[in-house]
Amino acid sequence: MNLIKTSVLAAAALAASSALAMAAPREVRIASHVSTFSPLHAQSQLFAAEIEKRLPGEFDFKLFPGGQLGEENDLIANVQAGSIEMVNVASGVLKIDGKLGVFDLPWLFDDRAHVERAMAAGLEDAVRKTIEESGNVKVIGVYENGFRHVINTQRAINEPFDLDGLKIRIAGGKFRQAVFQDLGATPVSVPWGETFTALQSGVVDGAEAATYGFYEQKQYEVAGYLSLTSHVYTPSFLIASKAFYDSLTPEQQTVFDEVGRSITAQAYTDAAALEEKYLDEMKASLKVNPVKLKPFQEATAGSYDDYVAKYGEDFLKYVRDTAE
Repeated sequence: MNLIKTSVLAAAALAASSALAMAAPREVRIASHVSTFSPLHAQSQLFAAEIEKRLPGEFDFKLFPGGQLGEENDLIANVQAGSIEMVNVASGVLKIDGKLGVFDLPWLFDDRAHVERAMAAGLEDAVRKTIEESGNVKVIGVYENGFRHVINTQRAINEPFDLDGLKIRIAGGKFRQAVFQDLGATPVSVPWGETFTALQSGVVDGAEAATYGFYEQKQYEVAGYLSLTSHVYTPSFLIASKAFYDSLTPEQQTVFDEVGRSITAQAYTDAAALEEKYLDEMKASLKVNPVKLKPFQEATAGSYDDYVAKYGEDFLKYVRDTAE
């Protein structure tokens, strides 16, 4: 009798094990508000591929770029509510806590290498902690959305006074709006999808955005100048809902954490390569000029005062300590 009972239990255990082995991979959605042209899409693909290498067959990642599941603010709200597993977003995250507005300050970083040094020196961990505590989410990775530049129909931007009198379509918070106003530009509110027509018709003289934005919208076809002002750098944030992250096994959580950090260097490399590709293709249609940042940094130094008065210099210290 005991032999029969043991055999039955063994058979049941084997069946359960087989069923588990054949279980369908868990579907995980990663949504973004930006298109497949963006570095964010490449980052989501990279993350999914690395997880598959580490945990083969356990997850089925479905990517939803281009606002398919909602605009940026909606995606952030949904991941906070636990109604979507993961999102890869950018400037919308800065609204979670006012201290994150440091990334809206003008000419904060000298170049991508400066960004990487500051992040590695502790800025990334400080930002992660702020987002997780204020936003009730799990930050899997902090990567790159990119530097923002100015495209326009009138002239190359080489010096701060070159912005004087230009009507510029500007996104972002009050810090960015105020900086352009201080330099003599007129901020204009135009939906991003209508910016091409606004440039073509003269409603605006220019726009500021990341390079991939100009490229995907084909704004280079109607604007003669692209100046690499690098006036704002925006990270991207790969975020998981707490509900989803907490439902993972300890092993899966460890792998998600490790992969999220381990792909950081590759994410920066890929973002730089994408930007170079788009710039090379646009150079056939418009003039692209580099910009010496020092005069702009000096002209806008006072714009940091309000931020420092409200939020202190904790984040800024990482930036200043890693500047060359």
